[in-house]
Amino acid sequence: MSTNTKAPREVDAGGAPGAPQLDFIREIVAEDLRSGKHDTVRTRFPPEPNGYLHIGHAKSICLNFGVAEEFGGRCNLRFDDTNPAKEDVEYVDSIIDAVHWLGFDWADRLYHASDYFDHIYEYTVGLIRAGLAYVDDLTADAIREHRGTLREPGRESPWRNRSVEENLELFERMRRGEFQDGERVLRAKIDMASPNVNMRDPVLYRIRHASHHRTGDKWCIYPMYDYTHAISDAIEHITHSLCTLEFEDHRPLYDWTVENLPVPSRPRQIEFARLNLTYTVMSKRKLLQLVQEGVVSGWDDPRMPTLVGIRRRGYTPEAVRQFAARIGVAKRENLVDVALLEDGVREDLNNEALRAVQDT
Repeated sequence: MSTNTKAPREVDAGGAPGAPQLDFIREIVAEDLRSGKHDTVRTRFPPEPNGYLHIGHAKSICLNFGVAEEFGGRCNLRFDDTNPAKEDVEYVDSIIDAVHWLGFDWADRLYHASDYFDHIYEYTVGLIRAGLAYVDDLTADAIREHRGTLREPGRESPWRNRSVEENLELFERMRRGEFQDGERVLRAKIDMASPNVNMRDPVLYRIRHASHHRTGDKWCIYPMYDYTHAISDAIEHITHSLCTLEFEDHRPLYDWTVENLPVPSRPRQIEFARLNLTYTVMSKRKLLQLVQEGVVSGWDDPRMPTLVGIRRRGYTPEAVRQFAARIGVAKRENLVDVALLEDGVREDLNNEALRAVQDT
């Protein structure tokens, strides 16, 4: 069922005469295969099930599934479902339908981060035993205050040097539900003076007494997104973890996680510029506000930039895939004129639409 606007499947990044020009991500993948670093390519599209996919997600979908197919690899669909308070089965179903509508298929490779909660917990106990994580009693506001700024180093929590035994006991009590939301968190012990604020003892687990749409009430502690994402990639043997640029500053934490845990593989995170369209709002929070305030009739309102919305507007999956191929992949943020998308839709409909000829 997988259908996309492909670049030829080549692994020679040496610029041979007549060879197609590869974008920087495909050059990295091609070189990794040519050098023998990897013998196959594994990517993933990892949405959070907390909203409907929009046209910006289509770029990531086409990139992840496209790269895997072009190089003879596989792409997983994985739901990063680590925040039960904001997630819903409705969003899961809509995402599955949207990716299928675009023409991509993941066969039996549908996964959820929640599939790995037991593994993540055991890995985390190992971090505590190694002295690389501790239970902190600071409030969320106090943690932010202690973290410092880009110009000033952070300050260590007074709970940072708890013994391994005490941390293990408190973490187990967190799991058993003995504390309220926000009362304690588990933090990585890295470097409070790091120039990268994300490496100043980031939170790995928080208490959240909320029922999960897949695991029910089994857990009342949930791993944070960045931490879970790296572990999930490693468990699934992802070779190239393709993320948008806002995750560039999070890459050191991604690398720290896979380097300090006995995970089965070492994925590489690569960032690319997300899609920014003129005259188009693509913030999930703002789109949700439009729905909740009744400004639009729903997520599938034809005025919405969601994939279900543009589908109702008459856009075709072929036009969306061609648009993603046309704008390409860049390292820097840029603004794409929405007219480029509209022209592509018009061109596709002009080529494919049936026409009735009236006899005279």
